[in-house]
Amino acid sequence: MLPTLHTTRLTLSPFTPADAPLVQRYAGDARVASMAAFIPHPYPDGLAGQWIASHLPDHLARTSTTLAIRARDTGELRGAIGLNLTLEKRLGEVGYWVGAPFWNQGICTEAARRIIQYGFDDLGLETIRAHHFPHNPASGRVMKKAGMTRIGVIPRCTPKDGQLLDAIQWQILKTDFDTQGE
Repeated sequence: MLPTLHTTRLTLSPFTPADAPLVQRYAGDARVASMAAFIPHPYPDGLAGQWIASHLPDHLARTSTTLAIRARDTGELRGAIGLNLTLEKRLGEVGYWVGAPFWNQGICTEAARRIIQYGFDDLGLETIRAHHFPHNPASGRVMKKAGMTRIGVIPRCTPKDGQLLDAIQWQILKTDFDTQGE
């Protein structure tokens, strides 16, 4: 069963099939898709439903945990956050997107801190990494505010729209994660 996690303003919970139209609208926005390695633009019909259907099997296989970011008071969808898992190495990689109408509200930082805490406390991870494209410095600010440390640039490593783009890599160790302020 996928978890449900809470923060002051957010609920991180399983997606439902009813979320598919908003996933397609928000993730398929060119501004959002351009910042994420694995979100296509244009976003094909039916892809959101397939993506949502993959979450529980992937979680049960212990390869990833993907959750919807929702407003805690209304339950309205704001975005997605997840951890790709390499449990034999006690390693996770956090990834996220937030719909453009909800940018610059601290949502991503709040969700990232909570999923990192889940990774350390509930999954037994020792290291959590993340990366962003150089043209998305806002994501780097999220990672920094979530307590991560920039560890470098991996040149031309991530395919996006027919190109290989650099990835700015971040990480946090369990021993360095501070739950203060939660």
